Amino acid sequence: MSPPTSRSPLDAAANRSGGPATEQPLISGDTGIYDAARRELHTVRDLLRFAVSQFVEQKLFFGHGSSNAYDEAVYLVLHTLHLPLDHLEPFLDARLTSAERDAVLGIIERRVRERIPAAYLTHQAWLGDYKFYVDKRVIVPRSFIAELLREDLAPWVENPRGVGRVLDLCTGSGCLAILAALSFPHATVDAVDASHDALEVAKKNVRDYGLDDRINLLASDMYESLGAKHYDIIISNPPYVSAKSMGKLPEEYRREPEMALASGDDGLDHVRTLMANATKHLYANGLLIVEVGFNREGVERAFPNIPLVWAETSVGDEVVFIVDRETLAAAH
Repeated sequence: MSPPTSRSPLDAAANRSGGPATEQPLISGDTGIYDAARRELHTVRDLLRFAVSQFVEQKLFFGHGSSNAYDEAVYLVLHTLHLPLDHLEPFLDARLTSAERDAVLGIIERRVRERIPAAYLTHQAWLGDYKFYVDKRVIVPRSFIAELLREDLAPWVENPRGVGRVLDLCTGSGCLAILAALSFPHATVDAVDASHDALEVAKKNVRDYGLDDRINLLASDMYESLGAKHYDIIISNPPYVSAKSMGKLPEEYRREPEMALASGDDGLDHVRTLMANATKHLYANGLLIVEVGFNREGVERAFPNIPLVWAETSVGDEVVFIVDRETLAAAH
């Protein structure tokens, strides 16, 4: 199994949930099934089967690193046993100590009973090959902008080494700021968030990647505290869940900070702020890159006079738009 990659946009999750999360059945208070598992299950294979059965029976929602019960079960079992995430087969029939069995069943039980996203249970989230620390102070990283950064934003950025300044608005865990710093080796990155708690998590991730000297963490409500700073590139994966969709989110998403999800009636409050003020902070020919979930139609309806470029990602061309400073300036 490869490390899980979080990719599920939030509005899509809400639309797939089929109704309020409170309608999802929860396992009864009787712990008998877990007591029986502790007595009768002995191997990695046993616990993997048990986890998949529980996840399916209890109708868990997946979207914070894996997309199905099997992949999530494999990830949680291997992680808890400190085994390589890409080497399941050699260990399937290995017998576990009672302490190991208790640890695995404990994390399975928490995932089922409390609907806690797997990333919060393991304190790990992945974007492609890059691992980040996460906890309940930040949204679990999942961004299609990461796919574009993997290609150094080609073809829109012709010379990655020529990029000098990057702004990551709504940085959360700092994952996109870190990926930007890795893509643009000569750039200084300002990573901005309104949440001081989120910036503490970002600080840990920046240190883990040894990028303290290139990434500045700033507390600010969007552009508010940036003064006259200018950038070659502004990237943002802002809150973009509509009020209606917030009411439909599965319980797993309700474990995340609400301020990292909700963005007004139509989910575009933060996007409007991004668009309205970008020209004040972009150099000539600078780029604004924004993720909006599967809401291309809503964005184009909100900004009919701005010709946006929609980037092709693994899920199509509906989730990330790109626009340059000159196009924005001409529309205002």
